[in-house]
Amino acid sequence: MSDQKPKILVVDDEKHIRMLYQEELESVGYSVATTDGEEPIESVLARENPAVVILDIRLGPGRSGLDLLQTIRSRDGRLPVILCTAYDSFQHDLKSIAADFYVVKSVDLSELLDKVRQAVERGR
Repeated sequence: MSDQKPKILVVDDEKHIRMLYQEELESVGYSVATTDGEEPIESVLARENPAVVILDIRLGPGRSGLDLLQTIRSRDGRLPVILCTAYDSFQHDLKSIAADFYVVKSVDLSELLDKVRQAVERGR
């Protein structure tokens, strides 16, 4: 077993969200990579090799995290993915069931951190 910190990939179009998640995740011992979702997800996954992906659903005009989720699943069906969005209505979208966890964004990051911990454990 490696002593290397598990790497979490945060995909969100909002820079302040990426920075907040990075700061919080690093403070509890994870390594963090971030992207705004514009670079092809296959390239980011190949370069970063994350243990878990935190994925926003709404990534700006014409870009959907649900589409990226399908791409991730077709590339690696075992990579844990946490959908994290401000909109709980997507929880019932059929595309979202491919995610391991679904978290509604909140100022309290305890649920997200708990799901990351569970996803890292599941991925080992």
